[in-house]
Amino acid sequence: MNHYTANLRDIEFCLFDLLERESVLGSSIYADLDRDTVMGMLEEVKRLAENDLAASFIEGDRMGTEFDKSTGNVKVPESFKKSYRAYMDGEWWRIDAPVEIGGTEIPRSVRWAIAEMILGSNPAIHIYASGTSFAQVAYYLGTDDQKKIAKLIVDLDWGATMMLTEPEAGSDVGAGRTKAVAQSDGTWHITGTKRFITSGDSDLNENIIHFVLARPEGAGPGTKGLSLFLIPKFMFDLETGELGKRNGVYVTNVEHKMGLNVSSTCEMNLGEHEPAVGYLLGDVHDGIAQMFKVIEFARMMVGTKAIATLSAGYQQALSYAKVRLQGPDMTAMADKTSPRVPIIHHPDVRRSLMVQKSYSEGMRALVLFTASVQDEIMLAKAQNQDERIDDLIARNDLLLPIVKGYGSEKSWVLLGTESLQTFGGSGFTQDWPLEQYVRDAKIDTLYEGTTAIQGLDFFFRKIVRDRGRAIGLLAKEISKFNATGGEFASEKAALAKALEDTNAMIGKLIEFAMESETNASEIYKTGLNTSRLLMSVGEVIIGWLLLRQAEIASGKLEGAGRDTDFYTGKIAAAKFFIRTVLPHISAERVIIESENGAIMDVPEGAF
Repeated sequence: MNHYTANLRDIEFCLFDLLERESVLGSSIYADLDRDTVMGMLEEVKRLAENDLAASFIEGDRMGTEFDKSTGNVKVPESFKKSYRAYMDGEWWRIDAPVEIGGTEIPRSVRWAIAEMILGSNPAIHIYASGTSFAQVAYYLGTDDQKKIAKLIVDLDWGATMMLTEPEAGSDVGAGRTKAVAQSDGTWHITGTKRFITSGDSDLNENIIHFVLARPEGAGPGTKGLSLFLIPKFMFDLETGELGKRNGVYVTNVEHKMGLNVSSTCEMNLGEHEPAVGYLLGDVHDGIAQMFKVIEFARMMVGTKAIATLSAGYQQALSYAKVRLQGPDMTAMADKTSPRVPIIHHPDVRRSLMVQKSYSEGMRALVLFTASVQDEIMLAKAQNQDERIDDLIARNDLLLPIVKGYGSEKSWVLLGTESLQTFGGSGFTQDWPLEQYVRDAKIDTLYEGTTAIQGLDFFFRKIVRDRGRAIGLLAKEISKFNATGGEFASEKAALAKALEDTNAMIGKLIEFAMESETNASEIYKTGLNTSRLLMSVGEVIIGWLLLRQAEIASGKLEGAGRDTDFYTGKIAAAKFFIRTVLPHISAERVIIESENGAIMDVPEGAF
């Protein structure tokens, strides 16, 4: 058997019971879809993911990539190529391509449900196959010729990369020094070095279009001075896609990583030995805003990848706990003749499994809830409902750093401290996939902005700059739910307390920020706690989504038949999370309210 088991039952529950996605099917841009069609798609992806895609997961890790320094070319294992081709030949790439050039319009919620299974089974496949999502940027923001490039990416299965990071700049994108010089024929010559470029090269695609941030000669400093260029690996005929000479963009090194080894992470040199010819996207100098279209997709993908890996880890741990015999039941420990029992009978193993279950199911709901907001944005645009769009976009913007930052941080920690731990010493060996899950998932806390950067973005851009509008509307929605009482009245009261605590945290951090206008060092107090706030808001949203699921499950329990255990598990997970996780938020509030910034005065030598 392969390593991966998809939790399609829970995906279906989230989509159609929790988020009522059936309501958006059958009309407008989703007129050709109904629930049966969507479930047919998801069942086919489940089969593909558990078999063809998962088949090369372990070998891809063990073999990694092969780099020829003399040519700058990268090769991947044949088994991985086979898995990649199974995905591409199944034409699942169409869900990301612009409809105008062969794409298929489906709700974003369904798209990310599909992505979970692909990312959980073999994440590098989804990463390498991102070319069609890049094609959207080239098609919708590009010139007429660049729209043709987008069509070539889709039709000819070309790869794509995003090139932001530079060796000296790191996360400080605005410090980038890659230079662009305009040419008389309308093209640009780009020179510079980029680092940590995912999918920088491979032998999966005949050509790769690099989306590169560079500073035009004479442009100003910082991110505002950056423009976005399309730079092909090979020059090509714009009408036919026939490849021409090699362009001047080369891999100079492939990073040796702790995980995700089949995904080539490259250092790239542009224009050192020959010109790296590029095309200014849209013929406008608006690079950072254009690149953020790619970054937002990437952040959603990274959070989904992390959460999918946690779900895979939980499924592995659960299966193992049901068959691993060790020790007597705790109630019979005094009797030395007591039979050995599966470890799922032991209290701390049960605690651990319920932690994994509640977080993996809660964060799946978080991803699909965020994606359902994206559904509504697409529908509002299609139906010219301009009055809804601003609020929907603000909500999506608010949720993205939670999906990426909270989702990746919680998944990475829980995979190591709970999922792997369930296996005991066996989890530390390559006999089981958990050690690879842990290694592969660590990158998610670093990709597309570290957790600390997500926390800063969440507070300063998504709350302060938005004047608290989006988070205020979400808080009102949660409060309205809490006020409904009913069977889960005590749990809703606990959620209300957690929400009150997070609102107080936000108020305190805003107070620190305002005080910094007269005393600059006060801003340190905010900076010391933005990640703490991000995590706390994430916990509140997960608690809310789990409780909503519990209410639905409770209403379906009577006469549930074979789904009885499923619904019982939903109720148990929600109650467990509310009782054991949310009380920590009160402590986080105390920490923020007592912040004195003293750590910033500690001399470097004391660390």
